[in-house]
Amino acid sequence: MAGNPKKKSTGIVNAAIGALAVVLAILIVWMMNLVSGIQGTARIINYAGLVRGKTQRIVKLEISGQPQDGMIADIPVIIIGSICLLPIALNNLIASGPIHDFISAHMGVLTYAAGFTNDLLSIFAAFFIATALAKRYGTHNTQTGVTAIIVHLILSAVSIEGGISTEFLGASGLFTSIISGIMSVEITRFLIKRNVIIKLPSSVPPMVGESFASLIPLVVNVIVAVAIANISIAVSGLAFPAAIMKLLAPAISTMDTLPALLIVIFLTQFLWFFGLHGPSITSAVWAAFAIAYQAENMANYASGAPVTHIFTYGLYYNFLQVAGSGLTLGLVLFMMKSKAKSFKSIGVASLVPSIFGINEPVIFGLPILLNPYMFIPFVFGPLLITVLTYFSMKMGLVGYPVAAPPGFLPPGVGAFLTTYDWRSVVLVFVSLILMALIYYPFFKMMEKDELKREAKSEAE
Repeated sequence: MAGNPKKKSTGIVNAAIGALAVVLAILIVWMMNLVSGIQGTARIINYAGLVRGKTQRIVKLEISGQPQDGMIADIPVIIIGSICLLPIALNNLIASGPIHDFISAHMGVLTYAAGFTNDLLSIFAAFFIATALAKRYGTHNTQTGVTAIIVHLILSAVSIEGGISTEFLGASGLFTSIISGIMSVEITRFLIKRNVIIKLPSSVPPMVGESFASLIPLVVNVIVAVAIANISIAVSGLAFPAAIMKLLAPAISTMDTLPALLIVIFLTQFLWFFGLHGPSITSAVWAAFAIAYQAENMANYASGAPVTHIFTYGLYYNFLQVAGSGLTLGLVLFMMKSKAKSFKSIGVASLVPSIFGINEPVIFGLPILLNPYMFIPFVFGPLLITVLTYFSMKMGLVGYPVAAPPGFLPPGVGAFLTTYDWRSVVLVFVSLILMALIYYPFFKMMEKDELKREAKSEAE
């Protein structure tokens, strides 16, 4: 008798988690040995500065121009789409009355722009991904993004009687947009490298020359896209985006889980501790999923359908990383009240940026980097906040994220605009208080050493 597939799948997942735990334990032990050899704040600061300069340069060179940049460029469109949902959210908050009736009567006009932002999100993503990748290759021109849009429409805009269906041009087509953007650029690049293009004399205006040079790559891209679209329907009976979503369903469902969130947050904080910009690195993996979840939640909320996803861009920045990576606002307040002069001055300088989610001043100024006192609260504290936030939403205590407000909003403001639920404000401040309590004993130990160093320095 064949074994239960679900049990086998569960066993594989448990084994993977176990292996990951072992690896993480080894990394932690190695890190603690490394940090224990660093003596004195001065050496930590010097090393942190060196790491910061080198690693940020590497990260910038490595990440800039990657396809994920194109996906992240979709965020302004998502923000505009979120603003379009405000009338719906306001109507849900106001049960009845003249304002409710007015919004209901004019809902179509008030949310009109949503049909040209959220509902066409994958088109913009295809454009941004293609242009970002083409710039990296040095092949970008005015036709790059247009070619990607044409390819994406062929793959995603299913023909129906009287026109085309836009079903897969929104959130459900985001993964197809990645394929459209990358494929169009790679085909064009392949043909350019082999000189399979139309070259006009240099006397011809550049715009005209670029147009003719792009003609053959565009034709080839169209032929390939038409072939893929028809093969998908013939083989699977599904439009290409639907087939892709079906294929990726296991991975998509796995990312929107508590273990996935915990791994993302842990790696982000761990990398930050060593001077590497954690979100810039880890977002290369999770950004596409979080954006797709965000767009789907927004579409469902607008249509009155159930909102099902937790792991979204709005959740990450307005709940799990509020006031910056490590939720350091409480630590900044402790520093402002510190008897240590150095801590107090850094705390005062860090307060306003931290309120708006910019906590590099405290990360590099205290520093948190390679500081043995800060490792446990900075790396592991946010994991507790992740668990608290996840279960608060899963149990219905706080609404799910349905919007993606602009970044750098004060604590609570971004959370409310993400969920349109006042309880989210309470959750954020509970999280910040909890993190402050986690930081406090470690800060006091660090402060004690700093006061001794300052007293010794003054005595000399």
